[in-house]
Amino acid sequence: MRWGIAATVAAAAVGTGAAVLVIGRRASERMVRPAAGVRERTGPVVVQSLGAGRITFTRSPLSERPGRWAVEWGQDGHAVVEEVLHRDEQGVTRRLVRADRGTLAPGTEVRFTPRVYLGDPAAALGLTFGETAVEGELGALPAWWLDGKRGTWVILVHGPDADRSQTLPVLPVLRRLGLPALAVSYRGDAGAPASPDGLGHFGETEWRDVEAAIRLALDSGAGRVILYGWSLGATMALQAAARSDYAPSISSLVLDSPVLDWPATARRGAARAGFRGAAAELGALAAQGRTGVDLADFARLAEGADLRVPTLVLHGPDDPVAPFGAAERLAARRPELVNLQAFPGGDHAALWNAAPDRYAETLRRWLTPFC
Repeated sequence: MRWGIAATVAAAAVGTGAAVLVIGRRASERMVRPAAGVRERTGPVVVQSLGAGRITFTRSPLSERPGRWAVEWGQDGHAVVEEVLHRDEQGVTRRLVRADRGTLAPGTEVRFTPRVYLGDPAAALGLTFGETAVEGELGALPAWWLDGKRGTWVILVHGPDADRSQTLPVLPVLRRLGLPALAVSYRGDAGAPASPDGLGHFGETEWRDVEAAIRLALDSGAGRVILYGWSLGATMALQAAARSDYAPSISSLVLDSPVLDWPATARRGAARAGFRGAAAELGALAAQGRTGVDLADFARLAEGADLRVPTLVLHGPDDPVAPFGAAERLAARRPELVNLQAFPGGDHAALWNAAPDRYAETLRRWLTPFC
C-alpha cells in the first residue's frame, strides 16, 4: 500500500504518462545493470606530497577514514595506504604501504577504493588455488578453488559492484583455519552467462547459482558448507539458505553488509545515480517492475522467518547503501541465531578496510567452532 501511495505522489510531483515512465526507467538503470568493477567511494583526492613511507592528501572525509585502502589513478595506477599519521587543516598524511602500479607525484588525483588486493589468490596473496567452474542452470560459472584439510567448505559470493577479488582479504583467515574455499561468480559476471533479459534481479534468480555452487561442493566431498556473502551476495546466501534443497547441508552464514530493506536500498541507488525525491522513488518502483523482485519475500528474509542456522552479520552503522537498522531488526527478531557486529566508519561491503585486524579476528572466532 505504501508504495502504491508513493507512486501516486511521485507521479504527481514529477509528471504524468510517458514522462514518468522515462524518468523511472532512467533512474532504475544503474540498479538493474550493476557496473562490473569497484565503486569509487568519493573523489578525486589530490596528492600533496610524498615522503619515505608516507603520503599526504588533500583533506576530505575519505582521506581521513581509518583503516587500509587502495588509491587508484589513471588507467592502472594502484597503491595501498594505512593509518592516518597526521592531519591538519591543509592535509592528511597516511602511511604508504606500497605502490604496485604507476607513478605517484604531487598533484596526482586519486580515487580511494577498497580494492587493496589485485588479481587472483596467487598474485595477490601467494596462495595456491585452482580455476574451476560451477555448472549453473545457464551455463558454466567461473570460480576459484582453494584446498583445505577441513570437511566444511566456505562458499564466497561477491556483491554486484565487485568481482571475485572482493573475497581476497578473507582468504588468509580461511587458509589458517584449514577451510576449503570456493569463490564463485554468478549470472551477469564477466566470463559468466548473462541473465536471459540482461538484468540483475537482486538475488531473486542469482541465488540459484549459489545453490549450484553448494551442489558442486557436496559432490566434491564437502560434508557441510558455510555461505559467506557481501551486499546482495549476502542476500543471495540468505535466499539459498531459505529456498535451496541443499539447505540442510548449510552449517552457518556470514553476511557482510546484507541488503535486507530492498525499497530503501533501491531508493538510495537511484539517489546515487543523481535522482532525488520523487524521481528516486520512481526509479525504485521501476526497478521493482523491471525485475519482478518479490518484496514480500525480501521482507520475510529480513525478518529471519526462515533462518535456521547461526548467522554472523557484519554491518556499518553509516552504510550508505543497506540501512543498518534492518540488520538491527533481524538481530532483535532472531537473537538465538544472529550475532550482529557493527563496524563504525565502515563503508558498504568494505568493512574489512575500516578495521582489517578486528574483522579478521571476528571472522576467525566465528568460524572456529565450524571447523
